[in-house]
Amino acid sequence: MPSRNPALLLSQTFLSVVNERQIIAYISALAGPADERLRKGIGDDCAVIDKDGEKVWLVTMDTLVEDVHFDCTFHPPEKLGRKAVSVNVSDIGAMGGRPQFVLLSVGMPKGFDEAWFRAFARGLTDACREYGCLLIGGDTVASPQGLTFTLTVIGETETERVVYRSGARPGDTVWVSGFLGFAAAGLALLRRGVEAGNPAFDPFREQHLNPRARVELGGKLGASGLATAMMDLSDGLATDLAHLCKQSNVAARVVARDLPGISALAEAARVLGVDPEQWVVGGGEDFELLFTAQPGDRSRVLELGSQCGVVLTPVGSVVEGEGVTLIRQRQDGTCEEVAIAYQGYDHFRNRAGG
Repeated sequence: MPSRNPALLLSQTFLSVVNERQIIAYISALAGPADERLRKGIGDDCAVIDKDGEKVWLVTMDTLVEDVHFDCTFHPPEKLGRKAVSVNVSDIGAMGGRPQFVLLSVGMPKGFDEAWFRAFARGLTDACREYGCLLIGGDTVASPQGLTFTLTVIGETETERVVYRSGARPGDTVWVSGFLGFAAAGLALLRRGVEAGNPAFDPFREQHLNPRARVELGGKLGASGLATAMMDLSDGLATDLAHLCKQSNVAARVVARDLPGISALAEAARVLGVDPEQWVVGGGEDFELLFTAQPGDRSRVLELGSQCGVVLTPVGSVVEGEGVTLIRQRQDGTCEEVAIAYQGYDHFRNRAGG
């Protein structure tokens, strides 16, 4: 008789077909019963832990690995230090919180460049000050291959202000902050060494090298109660919106012509021979906010974005069902609908055969 143990069931296919989502599901099944102080564990941008009855701790961790997340041949160390902080505090902001403390784990080859590391550390500590958090400890180890940086960030917010991925409901509007696909375009330009002196492409390169976390915007969305669900865009719209929909037990429909960034990316896409929609839908590391809100709150959402100096764009709607659908308009004026869930970045896609 087949086992009903979810961890065992997952392990039966774990070695033959593994992607990032399956690994997370496998670990979740092994996690055991939750502590009563844990309001949210695996499955959101942060773990949420009771602090004092009125506030909660928000805890997140992220790792940057050389030749996976950054390339030292074109990534300045000071900007890499800033990025290491930004990608972590982005998770805190995506749940409506404020970053407070940072732990840093460093793995470096024994013959590391001291000047390079000083510049990295300077960027990291500058970013901590700007985001209002304090570096309080960590670990340093020798790495046999390349550089690795892992940050744990602890934030906090009022219990009622936490915004989870699980609150979206049919009828809600899907919103994004900023412009999508810029980081993916910047990475492609940097890797190819194309148009290095063209200032028109600087925003794309900068979005990859030195993204800015939307902590202020996330905090205001949490405090206002306007966001029904929220997360940051780290793996691309197609994958991250699919995660949000799964946690909320809903589906989403996205309108291609409404996606912010496609027109701005047109020239870079032409130079590189890429469809800009690929960057906007599947490109990761923009670290913008993806959130849902009730349709009647449109004007209040736009006003809040204006207060933060951030462009906010409605790109679709939440519907009943499963998955994410992209609606495109053909040249003849008719529309086509394409399933795009989980078409963003996955560390283990090649192993999974996807």
